[in-house]
Amino acid sequence: MNERSRIRRPQVCVLGSAEPGSTAYELAGAAGERLAQLGITVVSGCGSPATRVAAERAHAAGGLVLSIIPADEMPAADWPATTVIPCGMGDARNLLMALAGDACIVIGGRAGTISEVCLAWLHRRPLLPLVGCGGWSDGLLQNPPDERQNSPILPWSSVDELQVQCRALGLLRPGGG
Repeated sequence: MNERSRIRRPQVCVLGSAEPGSTAYELAGAAGERLAQLGITVVSGCGSPATRVAAERAHAAGGLVLSIIPADEMPAADWPATTVIPCGMGDARNLLMALAGDACIVIGGRAGTISEVCLAWLHRRPLLPLVGCGGWSDGLLQNPPDERQNSPILPWSSVDELQVQCRALGLLRPGGG
């Protein structure tokens, strides 16, 4: 498909958790900003500080942000997203998050993140774990969800490395980024 025939922008889900002030939190924000600069739609539930800062920085950079939230009501008007989908599904929302991206960034992580990663893996979504900052994402390359090798696991530790991984997945415009 050539660039002119492409209508849908690439989408990348941001999954995980990291606390403000941590390196992982700062990289989550930088990742959101870089994805926006590359013309990639950021998908974020905005439920953890890391996923929220990724959305905020993507939006501030002029990017599109889709937020899929577990509640059944619209959030406040200052919610950091271009488009919000309140799914009313609670934790079952994790499947929507896993499916909504052409790839999934994984930052740190707790039980909800593990759930989303396993669902993304089952549905063959490439995984982009942040490494070198601690948390569950650090060991994803060495410990994938299972032995099936359903999708690539492409680690990154800087936004430049993240951009290289997005290029490897074909998510960047030809000649761009």
